[in-house]
Amino acid sequence: MKDFLVRGMTADGYVKITAVQTTELTERMRRIHKTLPLATAALGRSLAAVSMMGNELKYENGSVTLQIRGGGPLGAITAVSDSEGNVRGYLQNPAALLPLRADGHLDVGGGVGRDGVLTVIKDIGEREPFTGKIELQSGEIAEDVAAYYVISEQIPTVCALGVLVGEDQSVKCAGGYLLQLMPGAPEGLIDLLEYRIAESGSVTGNLSKGMNMRQVVEELLDGMGLELMEEHPIAYECKCSRRKVESALISLGRKELDQLIAENKEISVTCQFCDSVYTFTPAELETLRKDEKTS
Repeated sequence: MKDFLVRGMTADGYVKITAVQTTELTERMRRIHKTLPLATAALGRSLAAVSMMGNELKYENGSVTLQIRGGGPLGAITAVSDSEGNVRGYLQNPAALLPLRADGHLDVGGGVGRDGVLTVIKDIGEREPFTGKIELQSGEIAEDVAAYYVISEQIPTVCALGVLVGEDQSVKCAGGYLLQLMPGAPEGLIDLLEYRIAESGSVTGNLSKGMNMRQVVEELLDGMGLELMEEHPIAYECKCSRRKVESALISLGRKELDQLIAENKEISVTCQFCDSVYTFTPAELETLRKDEKTS
């Protein structure tokens, strides 16, 4: 099944849920960045989380950037989503390795690290971006995202994320959901939801059984009058282009461009998100220098 995002609300208006199925986009990320399983799981979870965050914006040119810096061997993680939930991302060390946890699962928390911060940057393209930061809670990402909403935006939130990597290192399934309480929700509701979440099992456990994320949330909120309000496809989409790279080179200024031209050799610029390589000859750099003078 193609990747998708779905949003809904319970009939009483007390519970909002967003879910994403991200198997294909996570596999595409793995192939682009050549990630080993630990990095695949960590960046895959981050992409699922930021996809749901980005779709909340409802601004056509809006974006959300999720940055996680925990001091672990994976290094810094960056994931970006547009307002539709399409994503891109990268991390510093895609080849990081750690022993499996005692329960046999990948040690994402150890790979990310727990001594650092999670930062969310919301940009709607009209004024200074909103930036929120919290200290990392576990490094497992889902718990940290939920804590961000509680601490920074005062929204009671549960987040579940999962990436299942096969023996051949490919992504077998991936996805997640955000479950949030709206103002006025009765106190006992959170206890009911926590019980249901525990009974439901893991995201990847359900996906491995042949369910999709729409079915997962429908089962999770069964009997609560869940109304699905939005569903659309999502993908791994990089926004880079030669024109954007040219603009970045021009922004270096005349002095930097003069130095590059003086070396009299081609330069290559690699996109961090998709590994596309843009090459410029000395003659092309001279043209950009002229553009810099007239800008």
